[in-house]
Amino acid sequence: MEQRMKRNSNTGTMLVFLTIVLMFVSSSVFGTNGYFRHGYGTHYRSLAGAGVALYLNSMGIANNPAGAVFLGSQLDAGFSIFSPLREYSVMGNPSGFPGTFPLAPGTVESDVKEFFIPYAGVNYALSGSARHAISLALYGNGGMNTKYPVKTFDNPQLEFDPPTGVDLSQLFINLTYAREIFPSHSIGISGILAWQRFKAEGLYAFGGLSSDPGKLTNNGHQSGTGVGLRVGYLGEWFPALSVGASFQTRIKMKKFSEYAGLFAEQGGFDIPANWVAGIAVKATPSLTLVADVQQVFYSDVKSIANPLDLQGNPPAFPDGSPNPDFQPLGSDNGYGFGWQDMTTVKLGIQWQAGSNTTLRGGFSFGEQPIPESEVLFNILAPGVIEQHLTFGFSQSISSNLDLNFALMHGLSNTVTGANPLEAPDQQQIELKMSQWEGDIGISWRF
Repeated sequence: MEQRMKRNSNTGTMLVFLTIVLMFVSSSVFGTNGYFRHGYGTHYRSLAGAGVALYLNSMGIANNPAGAVFLGSQLDAGFSIFSPLREYSVMGNPSGFPGTFPLAPGTVESDVKEFFIPYAGVNYALSGSARHAISLALYGNGGMNTKYPVKTFDNPQLEFDPPTGVDLSQLFINLTYAREIFPSHSIGISGILAWQRFKAEGLYAFGGLSSDPGKLTNNGHQSGTGVGLRVGYLGEWFPALSVGASFQTRIKMKKFSEYAGLFAEQGGFDIPANWVAGIAVKATPSLTLVADVQQVFYSDVKSIANPLDLQGNPPAFPDGSPNPDFQPLGSDNGYGFGWQDMTTVKLGIQWQAGSNTTLRGGFSFGEQPIPESEVLFNILAPGVIEQHLTFGFSQSISSNLDLNFALMHGLSNTVTGANPLEAPDQQQIELKMSQWEGDIGISWRF
């Protein structure tokens, strides 16, 4: 008993330490499915994020809380080095027509290309007449980050007009309870505490499109919190087939009041709802195949989904009279990034190569959320990745300790469209992105 209490005390101390580390060093990153990460935890990221029907480690509750009941007591921790390469290109010279807003021709890459992203999770199997467990996981969702070395949206009328960029970070703490409802079938529920912070710079040129130009840009970092739920199911339908599914509610976040002139609904920036469903097929005793489908409902959040519709809903009509239906940045139905819902298919393979070695690989694909008509504002958030290739392995170091590794490559992709603030067919804007990520972590069974 004394040894178990000491072990639990050490685990608790480690979790407190990791929580502090996550709060202070979790960096802004750019997500890979829009601004969501392609997977959570080293095991699942090596499967391209698939595995809603697998219980591999305590980080699995970020995808499906029902798996915790089958895992046993285990601590998982690690970090990744994430390198997103973001750039935009402008083709075509400015027209020089009155009332247009041209961009300088050329290609510009965002600075700050490497990010350190830690994670931690612990699962406790509870005693009792029924199998049940509690879990705690801490992880970053992703976010938006660009830091261009130029004044992309230059306003020559301003003496102070800094380089352009945005910085969005999100951190989640999931507390989960899972229970086996009948043999080999379980349900789970996670209470989610979400924290996010945001900063925008170099957007003064949009002051004429804002409901509150003083709360549009260059107001430093602001943070806010919110709460939500994820519910899940996991069951073995046949000896070789498992099925899993989960749903996360929309998380209503505290508004960014310092950016009430940028985001719709006076600074609203909620985290969209999403669902995932999938299967795991044990093709042989050593080979498992997994397939998931995930959908993120970006269209439910106005600041993310509303289009920058300057032609359909301009500030003024061609004769100069004001448009009474104009919805400026920051208003209840103000302009946004124009993102559409994103559906992603994730495929993975896991092979037990030996008694101490497990190999994994994966591929995911889905249509990115940015329409060609929305490239101008999405210079700030070029989340155009559609395909990921992943690889990883776990190596047992002892009977209760594993070393885990994963590598991800987000294949380069582009989206091209017209500059809506220039004369028709005068300028084209191309958004481009590719990504690399390497993970290392440990799993300790206790």
